[in-house]
Amino acid sequence: MAKQVSNEQRPAGGPGRRTVLGAAVLGAGGAVAGLPTAARAAERAAGPAAASHGHGLDLPTPTVIGHRGTAGYRPEHTFGSYQHALDLGAHIVEQDVVPTKDGHLVCRHENDITATTDVAQHPEFAGRKTTKTVDGNAITGWFTEDFTLAELKTLRAIERIPANRPNNTLYNGRWEVPTYEEVLQWADREGNRRGRPVWLYVETKHPTYFRGLGFDVENLLARLLRTYRRDRRDSPLILQSFEPSSIQRLSRLVDSPSIVLLDAAGTRPWDFTASGDPRTVDDLVKPAGLEWIASFAQGIGPTVDLIIPKDANGKLTRPTTLVPDAHAAGLILHPYTMRNENTFLPADFRKGTDPNAYGDAFGAFRRYFETGIDGIFSDNADTALLAREDFVNG
Repeated sequence: MAKQVSNEQRPAGGPGRRTVLGAAVLGAGGAVAGLPTAARAAERAAGPAAASHGHGLDLPTPTVIGHRGTAGYRPEHTFGSYQHALDLGAHIVEQDVVPTKDGHLVCRHENDITATTDVAQHPEFAGRKTTKTVDGNAITGWFTEDFTLAELKTLRAIERIPANRPNNTLYNGRWEVPTYEEVLQWADREGNRRGRPVWLYVETKHPTYFRGLGFDVENLLARLLRTYRRDRRDSPLILQSFEPSSIQRLSRLVDSPSIVLLDAAGTRPWDFTASGDPRTVDDLVKPAGLEWIASFAQGIGPTVDLIIPKDANGKLTRPTTLVPDAHAAGLILHPYTMRNENTFLPADFRKGTDPNAYGDAFGAFRRYFETGIDGIFSDNADTALLAREDFVNG
């Protein structure tokens, strides 16, 4: 998921299933005033926001979302990464989907597969390297829409940011590019084996761009969701997109819960740019914008900087009003993305001088959890789960 490319860039047990709480009990930080400590911990575990629009998300709160699986430990969007996230206990496992030339949805963070596969080592595909403009950005590389599924299956996944995560390169070449249908089948098998549904979180990537190429990503996804019975209000699946119009389209095709992802302050969703809609993220995080999102979605997935901005030195400042404002609109919040390495942490939670060493991720998690968020995307599901346990029991 996370769109910050430049920076990289049913639950497995656990306490506290979501309950519906009245808005009157909400404080700015999601705490419940007047309750004893044990009761406040129980309310934290249950979750502060009411499930909106009839979609009750049967998930612990705060929810730990395995970002691209466990991208901190395995090459992202591989079965190795997804399985590891599930085995560590992530409540939801995330996928991003893009189409192939012959209309299959595959799991890649971007349609540009230069950094996430060994395509550059395949001389038979040297002629496929090209430059394209995707959402206004010129990118040179190899793209999924220029490959059939059979051709993509000859490639193998590699670590996307080896300079930051050299240990992950151990797994380079081990796994192929999965289709989303294969992920749905895997989730069903694992759910049957574990005796509880495996939750999935799926993002449509660049849907306006792909629509211009003749691919209807929403319809392709909806057909799969209907086939595998994940198209209902109570399905163990959440839809997401940085393009609000994609979520609107999906809401007309399936009843699965959905959220709108929000990039950095001042940015503009690409579908807004393409359609001439002048609104930016700054407009969408205002009460009127949140009410508009609540008319077709169940939540938002903001970058963590929209929850707590950073100062000029990269340190956390005071939380914005986004959490209480979104809760007042009946929306849940699943911000992105927490990572253990210093380079990705707020400056006040870094340790030492090595940018790739682990910092005080637990301290950073606590700051974000204290705002009352309903969950968080993390590359390191085990760290997130321990931080969640500390918070809930604290």
